[in-house]
Amino acid sequence: MDIPTAGLDVESTYKLLTGSIVPRPIAWITTLNDAGRVNLAPFSSFTYVSVRPPMLGFHCGRKAGRRKDTAANIHAVGDYVVHIGDMSLVEPLHLSAVEHPPEVSEAELLGLATIPSSLVRTPRLAAAPIAMECRFRRAVEFGESGSEFMVGEILMFHVRDGLIERTKIDSRKLDPIARLAGPRYAHL
Repeated sequence: MDIPTAGLDVESTYKLLTGSIVPRPIAWITTLNDAGRVNLAPFSSFTYVSVRPPMLGFHCGRKAGRRKDTAANIHAVGDYVVHIGDMSLVEPLHLSAVEHPPEVSEAELLGLATIPSSLVRTPRLAAAPIAMECRFRRAVEFGESGSEFMVGEILMFHVRDGLIERTKIDSRKLDPIARLAGPRYAHL
């Protein structure tokens, strides 16, 4: 089957991309809004972009032409925390994708405890095996929808004890969640 992209709508293109590029790692991101409420959302268009300084990037789309809460909060506050969840957290990770008004804290709603970060204002999830405190560096808009590729510098790594073997994270022990197409996930 040949599918020219010129005639595709956004939803069809999204489904083709997310069904083709699998599995994808998930950045589970906490941010703070102006009122100090913790926003929590997963993003599966995510990667590292630099090792010196260490930097991460993720794609954040728009809803109804407006920035999603995560991007709006990062632009306003300037920091955030990227978490890597393990399979024990797949249900709350999936449920944190449900859209809520900005005044609702997904972390509170899902009963996920947060703890203070070391170098940024945004708290981190206590249960996550890996958390990376980030300072916002830049956003680059792509495409016609105003989607942004958000880039942040990692200031601090928090790694659960026992996950590092010989200076490397043991992926089997981490048991990270990977995103497939639709509401499906995979693990190692």
